[in-house]
Amino acid sequence: MTRFRFVPALLLLVLTATAATPAAAEVRLPGFFGDHMVLQRQMPLPVWGWADADQSVTVTLGENKATTKADEQGRWKVELPAMEAGGGPLQLTVTAGDNSVTLKDILLGEVWLCSGQSNMEWTVGSSTNAAAEIAAANYPHIRQIKFSHLTSVAPQDDVKGTWLVCSPQTVAGFTACGYFMARTLNQELDVPIGLINSSWGGTRIEPWTAPVGFAGVEELQSLSQTVQRRTPGTSEHTELTKRHMANVERWLADAKIKAAAGQPVPLSPTAPDDLQPHTGAGDPTAIYNAMIHPLIGLPFRGAIWYQGESNHGEGMLYAHKMEALIEGWRKLWNMGDFPFLYVQIAPYQYGEEKPEVLAEFWEAQSAALAVPNTGMVVINDVATLNDIHPPKKQEVGLRLANLALRDTYGRKEIVADGPTFKELKQEKGALRVVFDNVADGLQSRDDQPLTGFEIIGVESGWVKADARIEGDAVVLTSKEIDQPVAMRFAWHKLAEPNLINSAGLPTSAFRAGEVPKPDALPKVGAAKGYQLIYDLDLSKLAGSVKYDVDNSRQSIAFERIGYLLELQTSSGERQAAFVSMEAFTDDLTKIGVPTFASGATFQQPVKSLTIWVSGADVTAGADLDEGNIEFWPNNYATQNAAKVPGASDTLYDIGDAKYEPVDGYGSMQVHNTAAKQTVFAINHWNAGSGADIGIGNSTGEHRDWTFSRNATQYMHKRLRVLVLPTK
Repeated sequence: MTRFRFVPALLLLVLTATAATPAAAEVRLPGFFGDHMVLQRQMPLPVWGWADADQSVTVTLGENKATTKADEQGRWKVELPAMEAGGGPLQLTVTAGDNSVTLKDILLGEVWLCSGQSNMEWTVGSSTNAAAEIAAANYPHIRQIKFSHLTSVAPQDDVKGTWLVCSPQTVAGFTACGYFMARTLNQELDVPIGLINSSWGGTRIEPWTAPVGFAGVEELQSLSQTVQRRTPGTSEHTELTKRHMANVERWLADAKIKAAAGQPVPLSPTAPDDLQPHTGAGDPTAIYNAMIHPLIGLPFRGAIWYQGESNHGEGMLYAHKMEALIEGWRKLWNMGDFPFLYVQIAPYQYGEEKPEVLAEFWEAQSAALAVPNTGMVVINDVATLNDIHPPKKQEVGLRLANLALRDTYGRKEIVADGPTFKELKQEKGALRVVFDNVADGLQSRDDQPLTGFEIIGVESGWVKADARIEGDAVVLTSKEIDQPVAMRFAWHKLAEPNLINSAGLPTSAFRAGEVPKPDALPKVGAAKGYQLIYDLDLSKLAGSVKYDVDNSRQSIAFERIGYLLELQTSSGERQAAFVSMEAFTDDLTKIGVPTFASGATFQQPVKSLTIWVSGADVTAGADLDEGNIEFWPNNYATQNAAKVPGASDTLYDIGDAKYEPVDGYGSMQVHNTAAKQTVFAINHWNAGSGADIGIGNSTGEHRDWTFSRNATQYMHKRLRVLVLPTK
């Protein structure tokens, strides 16, 4: 709901101009070219930089040489042929006129980009057995460069860092995941390993993502458009600026007239939020612009990624964001589908959050494996439940290295994955879960009965399953359920399950089978005679609204509109509310979720409210006259702008005020004004799994579920919109 002051157009121009490096007076390389650098073997080697305009530039590396000419802005670039490892160290010399730069101790080997948040930034010096690890770190062919934390409103072409040779004097500050991976690769491949450490603790995935990444994922189009509108230099931002400046000019003219006439001068127009550029570490593309974009063109073998704690409440939406990150980087580097290996975040006690929130995030991380040439490390066996930074990074690095050795370097004999779900078979009184990647067989890590398996029946909730290994499968039963129909594994934020394969690798959280879905409609006598217009599975929200059933194009005259919201938690608890009212519009396209595209916006009383409820504290009744709806795509504020009786000016409740931007969080709320109750609310649907959904008054700070971000606690969430045809 925050509003920003307008950033003057001149300032935006200055910010944009700083993204381009002016022609240098001397020959210069980007700041990540330096002594002790590791260059990628077996790939053409571009070298670029700046010199005086139109100056001839010669680049020499070992026996290879290339010459070019700087352009009018002083930029130059050459490409040296691919080289093999060995034969070094080499010198890299760049000469332009009387000026030259020489870099020493250059090696050819395998380069890996290491990125993410604090668990990637976590150092060797803070890891398990740090003193011993540091003392033994005599690996002069492992080098790291680390970048300072930087953001930018626009893409930059340079970032500075210092390449360090691995030794007991330097290794304490190396990325632990990267170092322990590099150590294994160096030993197995016998080539130098270079680590580009571009990481930042506490950051989300969005600031690391390139605009082209967002643009390439259908589910993130709303975010992509926001990025375009807020990026200086784009046509969308330019158009917004022009429109705002036109508003300012009109205000100035009006203000002069009113001032001359002695009349009050109106407040100056506030610029749209979209004119506030991305500058903070949480803003989409802001870190990419400063810490990734300058590297584009520098060859590397692959990337490793350890991030997600700051996005862990997003469920399946994160899989789409992973796709945007990976494919965006790949498109810009133009090196094909380079390997992208990532770490599934560890079990952790995330405060009072529902236990299933993290499990749904693990499921999303697993789903990201659908992106080609990716691999995921599972670490639920080396977690520290009360520390979000598990210090045993040796195992993490080893597992990353084994993925790379098998999938990138062709060591097919290496077992690099734990057991993964293959299929579910229903048997009499039992479920058989069949696994891939069992190696020489499934095992219990601690030789105790298997943990983490739960099953559910048609009428039951989830119960702990008795699990026994049979070959490549686990058979699940329970005395409490005659016939289970679905199962889930490790479906809890503190889950440390003990199922492994013979290589000692653990199994990730997953679920299978058809969980019985609630259907309250047959029980709602008040809905008799109503006709279905929309049916929406709210669990599919991912920044957009896509109806499972859409009958809004039919020609129907109707006198009442009804809404049935059904919710079920992962433990089987169910809530449902049906509310109907006299029709407040005759347009079927405007009675569904009031998205920006629908053009629906209503803040008004409604008549003859009928309420039916199950499993929630809501006052039921028929023909209630004091109802109110708040349907709009806008952001909104707490002010009781509609003067709804009994509504607060300081809490989000029955009466709130629409706010900019119009295509904002969104509100879909029905209220029983007399009872001061929210019958149901669906807010912030653009947040996907982070939406606000509830029946009755919220027990949190705000009565209408605003900012609750609670959608992930519901395994099933379904909205049906119905009308009663005119007789």
